[in-house]
Amino acid sequence: MISNPEYVKIDDKKYKINTDFRVALRCNEIAQDDTISDTERALAIIYLLFGDEGYDDKKNHQQLLKLAIKFLKCGEEKEEISNDKPDMDLLQDYRLIEASFKSDYGISLKNENMHWWDFYTYLNGLTDNCVLNRVREIRTYDTSTIKNYKERNKIKKLQKQFALKEKEQPLTEEQKKSRDNFYKLTKISRKE
Repeated sequence: MISNPEYVKIDDKKYKINTDFRVALRCNEIAQDDTISDTERALAIIYLLFGDEGYDDKKNHQQLLKLAIKFLKCGEEKEEISNDKPDMDLLQDYRLIEASFKSDYGISLKNENMHWWDFYTYLNGLTDNCVLNRVREIRTYDTSTIKNYKERNKIKKLQKQFALKEKEQPLTEEQKKSRDNFYKLTKISRKE
């Protein structure tokens, strides 16, 4: 069994990892942020996980990023590719995760300094009865299997209520120009 890492090593140099699960969640958020460049995302993740020492060591950025990704994937090498719609978002569902940790494990995440790998293990071990997994089940329920009209509509309504918010796609330069031209021609003021 692999123990939870506290450091990474490149050649003979050790870099302390900020292992707190909140930092890993922030790294996940940054990794999905299309409003910043790949380089900015990489540097932000390196800084969050390895602090000034990792950020300032420019010659090892590439290796540090590989180690950061491995850490954030909890040491798993396999690439997870799925065409299924996600049934959970770590940020959008954080309150459900908090409630589920409290009900299943008696752990309050507000005061907990938990290693990312432990958090991930606990998250995957939540019972089917916890609020997070009940919501995930609603999100993925195949309503076409429900014969009763009222029951089907009830589930559809719940799916709508608990649906994950779609992340807005940033506009291309062409779309921005078109939008700006529209507002200019129509003389409509816009709020940003």
